[in-house]
Amino acid sequence: MSASYPSTRLRRSRASGWSRALHRETALTPADLIWPLFVTEGEGVEEPVGSLPGVSRWSVDGIAARAKEAVALGIPCVALFPNTPPDRRSDDGAEALNPDNLMCRAIRAIKQACGSDVGVLTDVALDPYTSHGQDGLVDEDGYVVNDDTVAVLVDQALNQAEAGADIIAPSDMMDGRIKAIRMALEMGDHHNVQIMSYAAKYASAFYGPFRDAVGSGGLLKGDKKTYQMDPANAQEALREVEFDIAEGADSVMVKPGLPYLDIVRRVKEQFDVPVFAYQVSGEYAMIEAAAAAGAGERDALVMETLMAFKRAGCSGVLTYHAPLAAKLLNG
Repeated sequence: MSASYPSTRLRRSRASGWSRALHRETALTPADLIWPLFVTEGEGVEEPVGSLPGVSRWSVDGIAARAKEAVALGIPCVALFPNTPPDRRSDDGAEALNPDNLMCRAIRAIKQACGSDVGVLTDVALDPYTSHGQDGLVDEDGYVVNDDTVAVLVDQALNQAEAGADIIAPSDMMDGRIKAIRMALEMGDHHNVQIMSYAAKYASAFYGPFRDAVGSGGLLKGDKKTYQMDPANAQEALREVEFDIAEGADSVMVKPGLPYLDIVRRVKEQFDVPVFAYQVSGEYAMIEAAAAAGAGERDALVMETLMAFKRAGCSGVLTYHAPLAAKLLNG
């Protein structure tokens, strides 16, 4: 009886490590990572965030040290988020416009410590500065108003650009803010300051630990569903991306990350622009909880999820696991 052998065996290329490396379709390097960092007041301060095991708030001097660490690890960019003290929060978020606020001081400290060796991405939204925890100004009914908020966001973006920000990242989801910010940056001679738009930011249940880290969680009155996107919608995300690109965004972001890989793929295929994803605080916390419970090995979980972002079409990923991933990738 003669055996019949298939002419093609896909397992041949998987049989050894060198062959798997040779046939690998997707590459992940430290240059694909953006490291989110939380800034707090004081000097020599490190405040662990209870709901984000392994993540801390750092005073400005600590932020500069983390930026140096990023350079050493080959991480090209850090993202800053301030934990504004309660006595500097207000209904109108005026602290966002203070040229000596936490964000601006951290930007200047990083630039003094690292120069152009690392990029600085800054969040543009009012929730770290408002007493009500919303991303914009609210009317007497608690509704976040659009155009008045955009006017403040423009001034906030200019404040950060003047301090030395490399990438302005509006996360507020107000209509028309990309065009307004781009025009203001051009008129202010900030021609090379990029805009990475949170173009498809969903009203997600995965943001809780982040709000703890920036001190807005206990302050939030109501929810953010009138401006952040409905998780049920995908076509709407494509419309948001299309508008933001037309208004001057250099790159776009999908947030959260893993639950929205289908959005990443659709954006990449339809627009072929740089697409980033934010592996948000809840995603990070779940990996840490799984590892702590013995349900999975941390390093393997981290690397597999980051590879999924790249495979879906991401140019890069904002992740709290950035230093761990970079160390693993550097061997």
